[in-house]
Amino acid sequence: MADDYVRRTAITHLSVDGEQRDLLEDTITEWKRGCQIATDLAWGRCNTKSDVQPLAYDSVREDTDLGSQHAILATHQAAQAITGCIERRSKGKKVSKPTFTAPTVKYDTRTMTVFDDDTVSLSTTESRVRCPLDLPDADDGYQRQYLDSEEWSVTESTLTARNGEFFLHIGFRRYKNETERNTAEDGTVLGVDLGIENLAVTSTAYFFSGRELTHNLREFEKVRAELQQTGTRSAHRTLEQASGRELRYVRDVLHRASNALIDEALRYDCDIIAFENLTHIRDRTGASWGHKWAFRTLYEYVGYKAESVGISVKQVGSAYTSKRCSECGFTADENRPSRNDFRCVKCGSEANADYNAAKNIGMRYVRRGRQSSRRTGDSQLALKSGTVKPKRGFTAYPDGFEAEFTDKPHPQSAEGA
Repeated sequence: MADDYVRRTAITHLSVDGEQRDLLEDTITEWKRGCQIATDLAWGRCNTKSDVQPLAYDSVREDTDLGSQHAILATHQAAQAITGCIERRSKGKKVSKPTFTAPTVKYDTRTMTVFDDDTVSLSTTESRVRCPLDLPDADDGYQRQYLDSEEWSVTESTLTARNGEFFLHIGFRRYKNETERNTAEDGTVLGVDLGIENLAVTSTAYFFSGRELTHNLREFEKVRAELQQTGTRSAHRTLEQASGRELRYVRDVLHRASNALIDEALRYDCDIIAFENLTHIRDRTGASWGHKWAFRTLYEYVGYKAESVGISVKQVGSAYTSKRCSECGFTADENRPSRNDFRCVKCGSEANADYNAAKNIGMRYVRRGRQSSRRTGDSQLALKSGTVKPKRGFTAYPDGFEAEFTDKPHPQSAEGA
């Protein structure tokens, strides 16, 4: 069962030659076609893997160059996408038939093999390609704790193409130990909001600025576009060097941000770090592809670092967290007069918009425990100057410093949505 496993993802850059690049790009193209064919056939008819696969498999095989196992995975991807639409529709959201445009392709243990010499073999539309994993020089790169461990095994992974570069998100899993199986999912929660202006903001009012990262990502994008337009062999070499520098820079920023979030959680004695669900974060924030990759990578970094200090990392639904007042629970578009400011038109509470969202994210996890059969509902949200529980209100930290107004929930918030 999936609940018996701890799952992690290690993101690695692939070193590929020209022929390998062509084969991988062709495979991504055919994968998108296969997923779309399966979705077109199953839309409005079925959504489980066991139903979509027999319905669409033959058509995917006949109309694409995908191998048999990748054709099966494409039908499963279609089933997953349709199921997501059904779930969103059940919550009153408008949905339309999924379309597959992202430059990705799924791999499993039948279509991918990771070797001890830090190379990986990947199935394509023709032959398999074997290429090196471009890992950090240092032996303590975070990928090593999964790649070099007999405890972790490779599971379903995703290959992503970006500006001529390929990144393999290798999935790993291991069995939960007895402590992890028996640990209650309650405790003190640190809410975290991710964004462009501020890369990360916590419910304890810690801000990790994203301005420098945003500026440099834009500069990297300009340089990359100019080199690609030049198209010479020299420009291609320069592009590879620039991509390497960009990757190292972004990883360094994300490591510093993840360390800061872990430090904040430890400072406030938190048991859980709660992020918003990252599935639609690009739509919500207007993030670039680079930012979306950074958000997911930051989440992964926090995940494995938190595990080493006994902290759980969770995701909660992101709907309305940016428009909901964390004080009184009132939700309206008018509450966000600008990107950075939050001003509730009902209770008059004012706050930084990202800080308000971070508190909403954390409180959503706290409230979710009250409806969960696996939890006692005894969680509390960590704030800058105290903790808060639904209905029980605010409790200041024992050292007696004065709570901020934004840390004091209004009476209405006890029953907030």
